[in-house]
Amino acid sequence: FFLSLQKREISNFDYLMYLNTLAGRSYNDYMQYPVFPWVLADYHSETLNLTNPHTFRDLSKPMGAQTVERKHKFIQRFNEVEKNLSAQCHYCTHYSSAIIVASYLVRMEPFTQTFCSLQGGNFDVADRMFHSVKSTWESASRDNMSDVRELTPEFFYLPEFLTNANHFELGCMQDGTVLGDVQLPPWADGDPHKFILLHRQALESDYVSAHLHRWIDLIFGHKQHGSAAVEAVNTYHPYFYGDKMDLNNIKDPLIKSTILGFISNFGQIPKQV
Repeated sequence: FFLSLQKREISNFDYLMYLNTLAGRSYNDYMQYPVFPWVLADYHSETLNLTNPHTFRDLSKPMGAQTVERKHKFIQRFNEVEKNLSAQCHYCTHYSSAIIVASYLVRMEPFTQTFCSLQGGNFDVADRMFHSVKSTWESASRDNMSDVRELTPEFFYLPEFLTNANHFELGCMQDGTVLGDVQLPPWADGDPHKFILLHRQALESDYVSAHLHRWIDLIFGHKQHGSAAVEAVNTYHPYFYGDKMDLNNIKDPLIKSTILGFISNFGQIPKQV
């Protein structure tokens, strides 16, 4: 598979799906849904330049380290081990979870009902709903210390999840914006099909092909945990490392239930491949 990737005999998309499958990720499990990377950092230009390195996200760094300022804040958190943390880690939230998946795909069933059930039966406050690709990137890469989410495969092949074809009443934001279709970057010209086309081209571009292995190291490889993860600013709460915890040896039912609930709500690190 790796040789086929080097020879360009398979796509980056297919290779990522293969790795997700090896790591136990599946479309059938929202808690272990396939995880894909943000590959772009340009959601403001009128045209997308895939020959400019600055167009792309830094694939060698996790979402929490995309800016120097944010990276230092997470390192400070790791070093200080704040009193409200139960373990030393950079991130107490995860890059993929059931609620992240359902929030991205909320405009399509069965994800609509899944999202509402996870939210106690209703949609979330409108300002917290997925409504803009640009604002979601800014939140996950720069602005929100509780947000380090990555993407789902649908961002690279399914334009339908970006439109509110079912006319769900998703609410109204504080600035008066009524939520409907997802707001797209200027370079997509308001067309979900064009967004998917260009986004997929970005995933298959020369730049991403040359750097994708660095992201794979973070998510599926040797920088996933241990000293390499600490150096890469890529450590998560111990409960997220489900395959590293022997739940059978935990005798206290309350602690065991808490761990399982934590994983269910906040996500799980893929198995190392």
